[in-house]
Formats: sequence, structure tokens, C-alpha cells
Amino acid sequence: MAESVAAPDSPPAAPRVAVIVPAYGVAHLLGEALASVQAQTFSDWECIVIDDGAPDDVAGAAAPFLTDPRIRFLKTDNGGVSVARNRAIASCTAPLLTLLDGDDLLRPEYLATIVPVMEADPEITIATCNARIFGAVSSERLCFDDPQPEGSLRNALDRSFGIYIGSTFRRTDWARAGGFDPAFGVCEDFQMWIRLLMLGGRAHYIDTVLGDYRVRAGSASAEAARMLLGNLKVYEQAARTLPPQAPEQALLAELIETTREALAFEHAIDRVVDGDTRGGLADLAGLRQQVAGPVWRASFVLWHLAPALARPMLRWRRQWHSRGYEPKGLARLFQRSAA
Repeated sequence: MAESVAAPDSPPAAPRVAVIVPAYGVAHLLGEALASVQAQTFSDWECIVIDDGAPDDVAGAAAPFLTDPRIRFLKTDNGGVSVARNRAIASCTAPLLTLLDGDDLLRPEYLATIVPVMEADPEITIATCNARIFGAVSSERLCFDDPQPEGSLRNALDRSFGIYIGSTFRRTDWARAGGFDPAFGVCEDFQMWIRLLMLGGRAHYIDTVLGDYRVRAGSASAEAARMLLGNLKVYEQAARTLPPQAPEQALLAELIETTREALAFEHAIDRVVDGDTRGGLADLAGLRQQVAGPVWRASFVLWHLAPALARPMLRWRRQWHSRGYEPKGLARLFQRSAA
């Protein structure tokens, strides 16, 4: 039997996966990200770098990599990371999409590990992995300390199942979800994971370190209040979208309440750190669930006697909660008492 031969003018087959790389203010780090894509042991990919109206020379940083025909560059007006990702995805053809921020890295086996998993099981909506957290942190650590079970909407909502930002999902699901929401400037990835899981399927965790997540000083990942506010928006949106009888509604009501309390806690600390010690401590004292435990009780006694100590102590505590920090001794006890 003769083998079929494609017509000479047939378009080339689409790559199996597209790596989406938005870049804003990371021109000095972009080369590392793109080199990590080129170092993949899996070669059937395309990569779209999108300059989101950046103030730095993203185009110049990307230029040396454009000799690789698999890498393309787009320059757009600044619209935020959600808009940038949507524009990049709309320009590509691959059925699978991998997110890579312009300051992060993929390990060489990332695509070779994740793409076959997604292709073999259509019930997997999101494939995620472990990653090293490094950069502006007091000590490096992994995103996840223990293996995770399969991810559902419920355990993704309460974050008992963690989804790394550098995850892979399907282009068709991205389209069904309506793309990334431009209204989210922070937690836009979490919001997308929740919307994808609301469509059905599950998230699958590969217990291997396949990425490197960089924390930069002043980045959104270092700002607790902004992240909490983003989470709150995700929960409130999910509660409005799901049917009233959905089993996740009770969980969402609890998450909304606890997140609002956590925001009030961060705002109270802000008041103290910003100099309003009396008002901030009064707000903190009213948040009984947030400041329970012997360490907090002892702290309030100390602050009553020496109010000037509250500001440096609470500023110090905030440092402990920076991503990647592993507290020791009394610091660990103080952190646990506030958890």
C-alpha cells in the first residue's frame, strides 16, 4: 500500500505546545528565560515573547533569540499581563499552552515531561509541577513540600492543591473560559485556574522540580495585601458564577469571610508600620482569630508597656512572610501563632 504524501503547499503541522512569555521590566532577565526554552529536551514547541509596552529594551533582549524560527516576538501597547497573554495566545497555533514569565525558568525536562501527560489524558485540564523559589527571598525553597493528590475545583479554591504559575493547559479551554481576565492585574493566574476547573476536568500534579520561580523585590508576589485582595476577587467571582446549589458555595462563603479578615489584619499592620500605632493596635486587638495564642498575648502586653516597639516588631514579622522565608526559633513560633 502506497504511503500518503502531503501536498507540497500543505501548511506545516502546528507545534505541540506554545510557551507564552510576557515581558515587562525584565529585559535584563529575559535572556535566561528564553535560553531555558531553547534548552528543552523536547523540540516540538513554539515560543511567543510579548513586549507589553515595557519601559526597558525587551526587543533588544529578545533579538539574539529570534534566529530560532520557533521563537517569535510581538510588541504591543501596555495592557497588563492578562491582555499580553491573550494577545500572545491568539497569535499561536499550538493546542497546548505553557506559561513562562519573562523572569522565570523552565528546567530542560519540563516540556518532555508535561506534554505527553496532557496528550495522553483529555481529562487533565491543567498539568502542574514543583518549582524552586529563588531571588529576593531570605532562603530558597520549593513551591510544594509534599506530593499532591489530583486537583479538583474544591481543593484548588482552598489552595490545599497548589498550582504553579508555570503550568500547562489547553488552548480550547482557554477559549471556552474567555481568556485571561484583564480586570485582574494580580492573581490572574489563580483566577484562570479556577475558571478552567469550573469547566470540568482536573488538575494533575507532577512531583518533580521542573521550573524556577524568581521573586523580585517589589514584585506582586511579595505584596501580601494585594495578593489577598486578588484572592478575594476570585472567590467572589466564583460564588457569583457557580449555581447557588453548587457544593463549593459553602466553602466559598467561608473563604470570602476568612480572606476579608486576613485583609483587615494586613491593613491593621499597615497602620502600625505607617506610624499610626494606637489605631493599628486597636484594629489588631479586634481581630481575635488572627491574633490568638500566647505569643500575640505577650506581644500586646509588651506593646502596652512600650508602644514604640510595635512598629519594628510588626515590620520584622512582615519580613518573615516574604516568599521563601523559613523562620527559626521565636520567629517560627510567632509565625505559627498568626497562621
